[in-house]
Formats: sequence, C-alpha cells, structure tokens
Amino acid sequence: MFEKSTWIRLPRNVVVGHDVLARAGEVITSTHLHGRPLVVTSETPKAVAGDFLLERLEEAGFDPAVVVIEEASFGAVERVLEAAETVEPGFLVGVGGGKPIDIAKMAADRLNVGFVSVPTAASHDGIVSGRGSVPEGDTRHSVAAAPPIAVIADTGIIAEAPWELLTAGCADIISNYTAVKDWKLANRLKNVEYSEYAGALSQMTAELLRDAAPSIKRGLEESAWIVVKALVSSGVAMSIADSSRPASGAEHLFSHQLDRIVPGSALHGHQVGVGSILTEYLHSGADGEWRAVRDALASIDAPTTADQLGISDEAVIEALTTAHLIRDRYTILGDGIEEAAAIEAATRTGVI
Repeated sequence: MFEKSTWIRLPRNVVVGHDVLARAGEVITSTHLHGRPLVVTSETPKAVAGDFLLERLEEAGFDPAVVVIEEASFGAVERVLEAAETVEPGFLVGVGGGKPIDIAKMAADRLNVGFVSVPTAASHDGIVSGRGSVPEGDTRHSVAAAPPIAVIADTGIIAEAPWELLTAGCADIISNYTAVKDWKLANRLKNVEYSEYAGALSQMTAELLRDAAPSIKRGLEESAWIVVKALVSSGVAMSIADSSRPASGAEHLFSHQLDRIVPGSALHGHQVGVGSILTEYLHSGADGEWRAVRDALASIDAPTTADQLGISDEAVIEALTTAHLIRDRYTILGDGIEEAAAIEAATRTGVI
C-alpha cells in the first residue's frame, strides 16, 4: 500500500511588476490575512519602500506597526518578538533585502503567524524561500521557516537597487545548476531522497537565467523582472522539495566557508557563483560546462575570479578544501578534496 505523503507550502499570491507596491493593501486583503501588521525593515528599505507601504496599508484599513532592525542576527529576531508582545500582530511583513526578510520570516515562524515578503532588491532567493540565513560569529546558520504567504516585488524599486545586488541574485540562481548535480549525486551514492519535480524546476530556472544573462542590463527594469521570476521559481522548488537541496550544494558550502575565512568580503550570490564555476569543473572536468557558467556570470559583470571577489587565492583553496566540513550534506566535494586538486580546478577555471 502506498502511504507516502508530503505537505508543500507555497506562496498564495506572487505579484511582480512596475508599481505593484501601490496595490499592497489589495494583495494582502486577498490573502485573508487579518489583524494588525508588524512591518520589519531596516533604515534604507524603510525610506525606499517601507514608508510608502505603511501608507498603503493604512488606506486599506490596517493599523500597521513597524520595527527597524540594524543587522541580521538572532538578537534581531528577539527584538521583533519583543515588539510583537506589544503589537500582537496578525501577520508580519518583511521589507528590504535579505536581512529584514529573513528576520521577519523567522519571527513569523516563531509566532505562528503569516508572513508577507516585500523585497527592495533581488540579491538571493530568500525573498520567497522557506529558509532564513543568519550569521553568528564566524559561521552562518540556515534556519527552516515557513515561506511567505504573499510576495510583492515592485520591479521599479528593485531596478533602482545597486546593480551588484541584482547580479548577485543572478549568480545565486545560476548556481542552482551545480546544486542539482550535487543533489542527484547524493541520491545515487548516499540514497538521499530526490524530487524529480523540484530538481527539474530548479535546473530549468538556472538554465533559463544562464541563457538570458546577455539580456540582463544595468538600469533596465525588465532585467529585474527576469531575475525576480527566477528567484520565485527557485524558492518554489525548495518548497516542493521541503529542502534547500534544489538551490544549495557544494557551491554554497564553499561560500559559507569563505564567510568564515574572509567574512564580509563579497556578496553571498557572488561567492556561490564563483563556487559554481569550481564545482562544475569538479563534476565534469576541463571539457565540461564550467565555461558556460563562467561566461554567463561574466556577461552580467558578476565576479568569476578570486581577485574580483576581493579575496586571496589562498582563501579560495582553503575554502574549497575544507568546505565539506560545513555541514553533513554530501556533494561533489565528498569527504574533502586534496589541495593539489583544488589548485588545479581553481587554476584551470581561471578563478585564481
């Protein structure tokens, strides 16, 4: 008798386009969320979109409260939870880049209330995924949480964000290419459960963005549209899998290790992009598709070398040879690769 079951939690509404933030009240009302909204944001996103959102919520009959955070930390989550004791929110709204959205997502999960994502930049797939990322000391924690009930992505605002944030979002999606390969490898060698649907969606999203990379241009709002839709697809793939596997393999372990070795040197998306060049080489060798990954990143001015990341060659090699220690997730790195193999991969691909 077949008894397997799964529970897939997906966003109820995803609204993407020019000036859609003006429709925030309508979008949220249509989700049947009720009660007082608690808006979680930081200083710049508040000025860019938060204040405008508060006005739209008031016009829609809500009585929003706001909490401004300064950093992504577990302490910030506690600040939101303390504010919630007074506000007693019916739902939370995260406004900003990765920092406020991850904090709002994690706090909403702790409070067992709904969460709405309002990104002001498209720098990674956290805007729609069911995971939050929080640094602590020399490490970074990936924390499970419910995905947003609604996503309101105003491409007019996102297109005005710093260009490097959009290129980081592109690189984060392109890195799904190797994440799926790692997932399939773990399925074959370690019997890790694999979802054909989630894997196919994630790979297709990476390939589509890789192929569309030459048309992604600075200052072009359509570019924001392309990247946001890809980030949404990536987040949906993770929800289907109930795992970050469709979008996180050895390239993410490499990035997390860089965060320990040279913290704050580069954006997450840029680090995983370079990691994807290296891990694609490890998967398929000198004649493999690592050049396609590299060329797609280069076409959008995303880093493809250690120098462009602002880190040393030695940091790349150290991260590549020790990344397997980050977490118990089987990837192409296996139980670790030798320094000579890491140097060859990084040299052959031009990363160092």
